[in-house]
Amino acid sequence: QETGQVFEPGVAERAWELTGGQPWLVNALARQAVLTTESEEGRPVALETLEKAKERLIARRDTHLDSLIERLREPRVQRVLGPMITGEMLGGAVLDDDLRFVQDLGLVVLTPAGIEIANPIYREVLPRALSQILEASLGIDSKSYLTADGRLDLPRLLDGFLRFWQENAEILLPKAPYAEAAAQLAFMAFLHKVVNGGGSIDREYAVGRGRIDILIRWPHAQGMDRHAIELKVFRDGRPDPLPGGLDQLSAYLDRLGLPTGTLVIFDQRAKAEPASARIRSVEHRGRILRVVVC
Repeated sequence: QETGQVFEPGVAERAWELTGGQPWLVNALARQAVLTTESEEGRPVALETLEKAKERLIARRDTHLDSLIERLREPRVQRVLGPMITGEMLGGAVLDDDLRFVQDLGLVVLTPAGIEIANPIYREVLPRALSQILEASLGIDSKSYLTADGRLDLPRLLDGFLRFWQENAEILLPKAPYAEAAAQLAFMAFLHKVVNGGGSIDREYAVGRGRIDILIRWPHAQGMDRHAIELKVFRDGRPDPLPGGLDQLSAYLDRLGLPTGTLVIFDQRAKAEPASARIRSVEHRGRILRVVVC
């Protein structure tokens, strides 16, 4: 009202989705959106502008975000967030005080569905912070994973990550600060290195269900492509995650309204069986799904 700045329909609702109403994030996001508006004063802020503002805000990592990221090194934060990032149940080592401390920081909230990272911006910032060094060290030409007409070539990207993981897994896993989430964080670092600047990534951590859901949005001249990926880990003493993973991926695709998706399984058993076909297609519930075993 004071400035006369206009926001197009749906922008305020999307800002709420991204921030969960966290006051600093709301103000910072709105400020970036206004600054990002590339036109005469008073032009309405569009949804596309808000998405750009979110990326700028995350990339800037102002004092508020940096102070949260600094907390990731604390053992009581790591005990809570580590299992959450992998979608596992919180273990017996997690105390009530640990959970309350992370809640007080505003990193997580308790919902009817369980414990969740507080908002999509934090869901984006936290894995980026944990995988930033790895991402910076990846010598990847993102253009090599695009088609001639500017679309994201997901099969080529998955093949590239598979080669990278086969060459580097033994080096990365023992040294990761969040060891239980090392594989997932490595995948997200590779993914972000390719997608950053051309598209966006939404992440959902299904706590207690052993998975991470990822949605890539890739705009191009003909519209917007969406790619759904689910990450799971096969550990010693656990059942094969493939059947449940296919069911979970199908449910995720139903919710998104997408015809197909990709299930990525990291086989971290001590005596993992060698797989001759690491990337294959599987028919499940009337869909053809891609399965990648790392």
